[in-house]
Amino acid sequence: MEQLTEVTIEAIDLAAWAPYALEVQARAFGLTSEEVAVRLQIVGRHALQPGVIALGAMSGGRLVGFGYGMPNHREHWWSTVIQPHLEARGYGDWLDDVFAVTELHVLPQFQGRGVGSGLIRRLCEQSGLHRSILSAIDEETPARRLYRSLGYRDLARAVRFPNTDRPYVVMGATLPLLPGRAAQSQSANSR
Repeated sequence: MEQLTEVTIEAIDLAAWAPYALEVQARAFGLTSEEVAVRLQIVGRHALQPGVIALGAMSGGRLVGFGYGMPNHREHWWSTVIQPHLEARGYGDWLDDVFAVTELHVLPQFQGRGVGSGLIRRLCEQSGLHRSILSAIDEETPARRLYRSLGYRDLARAVRFPNTDRPYVVMGATLPLLPGRAAQSQSANSR
């Protein structure tokens, strides 16, 4: 377990924790109850995928953040959507032998405290793979700045997923992730 300012990161059973995870995602990402219901089914299917890794950030016995991912496979729905965008930019090989960070969300009041960084670091470390890929809203958001600080770079922009209004960016990083600002300041404080 990893301790981050009164938050403990630990492995969770994705299927069992899915309803709580979707509550976090709804608050962090602004989902409607209909979107939560659809995503709950998706998370249930993901929980059954080989190699899925799920982590929860706990504070005071409640889930305040979560992340999960799995080894990417070209036949996964997400891969079929991003494949033409990556191939058009010469990054088609990023669909193979790569860990896909599927979801990563932290309650707003716990953002900016190293929780998201701790979750994604642990996911990538436990993956056993040498690269990671994810998608994020194609805007300058705190999440996007976090991903860049960890070594993710844009592979394809203006990616449109079905039934979404906003464009996304596909980002990739070589593992291990860069130390990042939070890790650098923690190591500087421990000297």
